[in-house]
Amino acid sequence: MNLQLRPALVSFLAISALTGLAYPFVITGLSKLIFPRQAGGSLILKDGKVIGSEWIGQPFTAPKDFWGRPSATVDADNKPLPYNGVNSGGSNLAPSNPDLHKAVQDRIAALRTADPEARGPVPVDLVTASGSGLDPHISPASAAYQVHRVAKARGLDEARVRDLVAAHIEGPQLGVLGESRVNVLKLNLALDQLR
Repeated sequence: MNLQLRPALVSFLAISALTGLAYPFVITGLSKLIFPRQAGGSLILKDGKVIGSEWIGQPFTAPKDFWGRPSATVDADNKPLPYNGVNSGGSNLAPSNPDLHKAVQDRIAALRTADPEARGPVPVDLVTASGSGLDPHISPASAAYQVHRVAKARGLDEARVRDLVAAHIEGPQLGVLGESRVNVLKLNLALDQLR
């Protein structure tokens, strides 16, 4: 028994040290060296204070702000807590689930109430949550849908707000991965800079 136990224990400790300590430290060190901003969380600063991350959405609800994609994240007690990075995940409701249908209809009604003058169909990403519940981006169509409400609430010309949205459209990653998108936090920060 001792002949088998000792090599097994030594192998276990060696592999644990290698994969549990050495590998994470090396990868973390390399990432901080090669990609320092990304390894630090891609934080966004305002007046020297961290106000968010480029990769985690925030719950904007004021009429003067662009709104992000709905979040289905919850807290430890399973109560809704939008954009909770500790407990990220989707609602996992099937397309045939009546609860999903009701949630979508409620979101459409809220958007129509917030801007009764908005025309056209509501973009799908404004009424459905992402798989992680943390999505910081919306589609250019979703941003365009909100231009009238935001411009009116801020007392700005719609063309000026539309130009700002166009300036904040990010193309697909590496030119081919994904679709064009708009980071909601960055767009709202740029709006705050307009006079």
